Amino acid sequence: MEENLARQAELAFERQGDHDTLCYEGAWHTSGQMADRASRLATGLAGLGVRPGDRLLVLMANCPEVLITYTAAWRAGAVVTPLIFLASEDELRHALNDSGAVGVVTTVEFLPKVSAAVKADGEVGGGAPGVRFVLVPGAGSAADAAPGVPVLDFDQVASAGPGPVADRSGSDLAALLYTGGTTGRSKGVPLTHTGLLWCGSAAHEQSVRSNVSDSVLPLPLAHAYGLLVICGGMHRTDHTRTILMRWFDPAGWVKLAAEHKVQGSALVPSMIQMLLGQPLEDADLSSLVAISSGAAPLAEEVRREFEARVPSATVYEGYGCTEAATFISANPWGARRLGSVGLPVPGVELTIQDEAGRVLPAGQDGEICVRSPGVMTGYWHSEDTSALAGGWLHTGDIGHVDGDGYLYVVDRMKDLILRGGFNVFPRDIEDVLLSHPAVAQAGVVGRPDPRLGEEVVAFVSLRPGAEATAGELTEHARQHLAANKYPRQITIVPMVPLTSVGKLDRKKLRQWVAEGASA
Repeated sequence: MEENLARQAELAFERQGDHDTLCYEGAWHTSGQMADRASRLATGLAGLGVRPGDRLLVLMANCPEVLITYTAAWRAGAVVTPLIFLASEDELRHALNDSGAVGVVTTVEFLPKVSAAVKADGEVGGGAPGVRFVLVPGAGSAADAAPGVPVLDFDQVASAGPGPVADRSGSDLAALLYTGGTTGRSKGVPLTHTGLLWCGSAAHEQSVRSNVSDSVLPLPLAHAYGLLVICGGMHRTDHTRTILMRWFDPAGWVKLAAEHKVQGSALVPSMIQMLLGQPLEDADLSSLVAISSGAAPLAEEVRREFEARVPSATVYEGYGCTEAATFISANPWGARRLGSVGLPVPGVELTIQDEAGRVLPAGQDGEICVRSPGVMTGYWHSEDTSALAGGWLHTGDIGHVDGDGYLYVVDRMKDLILRGGFNVFPRDIEDVLLSHPAVAQAGVVGRPDPRLGEEVVAFVSLRPGAEATAGELTEHARQHLAANKYPRQITIVPMVPLTSVGKLDRKKLRQWVAEGASA
């Protein structure tokens, strides 16, 4: 029973007692209130016919009800299926049908999208026929989401009496997360209770060593990175307080961090870049000691500037992926190596392999491959086992380790640009462009070229009030990069596109390149 996320949440409450644990939009929620609402909602879900193993899709912006729903689903034995609220109607319908979700939890503003995804569209296989109900906080007398699919008020369903925790083992599924779908249809990644508990324990050890208790959390709770933060909190013995943001807003983050005197925050690199556009020196951020950066590579110039402007804080890079329950490596407290994403966390085996599956020595670039308790058993409803060839999770990332085992991520294999027979890594070029004082964000992709195979193309956005021409930025890159690497075409755009979780959206950049080429 202890290898069960719901039981671990109960044990955490027993250790910590009732205390202010979550602040959302100015209101504090106690751990006792959250636990009671989750227990009652679990009973309500069971009353709606939710059974152990059923999938429950959650489409919400950050709010207390997300955390309550996750815990309630685990208490009922259900499998949490989070989806970023920015998902399109088509993406939502795909996730509903692929997961076989029996219900949806959402909010009023996203109900029209949910209704459209659930409804049959007159075509064979249209809609999401498996969905039996939709829960919405404050739904009141809302109409059905679709014929025969009632919209129920979240709090009314959660008004039942508290019930017991369903008997689920560590090997049972706890979450089904969907990948970003950058190379096609998004794929379901099944994660077990044991895998998420192991990752949570590793995350807990990192936060304890960095002396972080109170933190600002702007990460979407629907993303694997945000889920990791939740699971990490289940292992703490002290009182922890989280300031939850509905979504990331740079000015709002600064205000909350200063007001609540937090010690840390988990961010993605694009968020750190956006914070550099704020008057950080005007806010009292002296309590900040640790910033966790993950989900994408962090440019050295961005890290250096942030730490210079917030001297009390140290940025610690880590590395993970959804298929490994989000956590693979992290820089140890007090033993950080710049440019590295740290050492494999305890329980992770990591090798660098070539295309033939041979393990490469320190210093040589190859594919990062891992084994750990958090690694998935395979993609949901997929017979493709190539990602787990040879018993290793093949991450699709290129990197190397140094003589002490520190990991350095070079780039994604699929993002590699082949220009005139030379390998060009977009991240190398992006880091150089970001070192220009006028550049806020940069994205690099390849463009088909009849002579060279591919040409290097860059898109940049400028900092507020800054000025620079494409020619100036090209010259800056030429001075700092080899002749085969610097971009021959730079386009200045209002904003470089990001995915719903703040990663650089290369799929959109490639679309821009294709549209430009065909124009």
